[in-house]
Amino acid sequence: MEGENKKYITSEELKVHNKPGDLWISIQGKVYNVSDWAKDHPGGEVPLLNLAGQDVTDAFIAYHPGTAWKYLDKFFTGYHLKDFSVSEVSKDYRRLVSEFVKMGLFENKQHVTLYTLTSVAVMFAIVLYGVICCTSVWAHLGSALLLGLLWMQSTYVGHDSGHYEVMSSPGYNKLAQIICGNCMTGISIAWWKWTHNAHHISCNSLDHDPDLQHIPVFAVSERFFNSMRSVFYGRKLKFDCLSRFLVSYQHWTFYPVLCFARLNLYLQTLLLLFSRRSVPDRAYNIMGVLVFWTWFPLLISCLPNWGERVMFVLASFAACSIQHLQFCLNHFAADTYIGPPNGNDWFEKQTSGTLDISCSTWMDWFFGGLQFQLEHHLFPRLPRAQLRKVSPLVIDLCKKHNLPYRSLSFFEANLWTLKTLRTAALQARDLTNPSYQNMLWDAFNTHG
Repeated sequence: MEGENKKYITSEELKVHNKPGDLWISIQGKVYNVSDWAKDHPGGEVPLLNLAGQDVTDAFIAYHPGTAWKYLDKFFTGYHLKDFSVSEVSKDYRRLVSEFVKMGLFENKQHVTLYTLTSVAVMFAIVLYGVICCTSVWAHLGSALLLGLLWMQSTYVGHDSGHYEVMSSPGYNKLAQIICGNCMTGISIAWWKWTHNAHHISCNSLDHDPDLQHIPVFAVSERFFNSMRSVFYGRKLKFDCLSRFLVSYQHWTFYPVLCFARLNLYLQTLLLLFSRRSVPDRAYNIMGVLVFWTWFPLLISCLPNWGERVMFVLASFAACSIQHLQFCLNHFAADTYIGPPNGNDWFEKQTSGTLDISCSTWMDWFFGGLQFQLEHHLFPRLPRAQLRKVSPLVIDLCKKHNLPYRSLSFFEANLWTLKTLRTAALQARDLTNPSYQNMLWDAFNTHG
């Protein structure tokens, strides 16, 4: 014990409390016991478990408004971190957050949500008119493509409302999530929060970030070839003969697979909602998904024949695949690592694990602000209307601390991603490891 009133523990002692039922964290050097509260955490238990036993000040600042600090006292253990220190990068990052708060950037959402919701409503009306009232196959095809764009814009509202309140109250914000996510796209907002929060906290960790775990179809790193264990899913990502075959051609199958990516998201939604896992607002999420699976099949049934119905579904999926592609471009070609995230290098991990997509201002609506992926990861509560404004400040901070800031054109980002996939594909084709050799593999690769 040091000091008259303070009790201390070391970082090594804090690390011991890093499991369910014994989960301690440090914020600004004060140690908190969140073991019993972790399951009630609005952001889910996974982010806390990933950062358990560490100082998480930067992550806490990134995800919580100033009003959240008053709730910490009830979890205080009475201990302070003896060897608590703050890096120069973290000091500058926290200073920048403080400046944004003073400037009111976190509260200035402008009217992006209103405009987006209005555009979604207008597009939905046009889609209904094109399918129900028009007989031309071209009108039906155009409606399908417009529906894909509608899904993209609706997803952006769901994404925004999950990070900060886009509506006037928490209740309306939750309603916006259910309508824009579950009802309009068929993808559960509960599933999105579960995976997306884990992705943000453990950005580009191969075994902790679910957004990189696409075995058996894709592998962004040869380290997946060792059948690593997914900490997020709690199971082994088995790299077997089928995985090896699919991964070996992933740079060719990448775009076609993305056209059907929504099928996997629908499946993941159903698996979560009907699992034994604790799911916040499970009933609302199920009701919202049922709304989607009511109007979407009914809309398809209004088309005159099965040929046009198949065309409609494929075209709408293909149009929306641009959004799935965008998410891949932001991370697939960035740096990766293995292991849990470290609370003391929050800024560094976000810069290394993300790529920005450069575009003109008039294209911000199309990308939903997520072309500023690094800015979004560093300041997830910052409304998308502010991301372009803060980008120069982030660039300056990266330069000051010699950290990467990569902003590529859409074309360049595609090339980087394909190069990453091709590199892993060629490594998967390596026949020097006899454990993977089999007659089927040899037959498919006789001519290289």
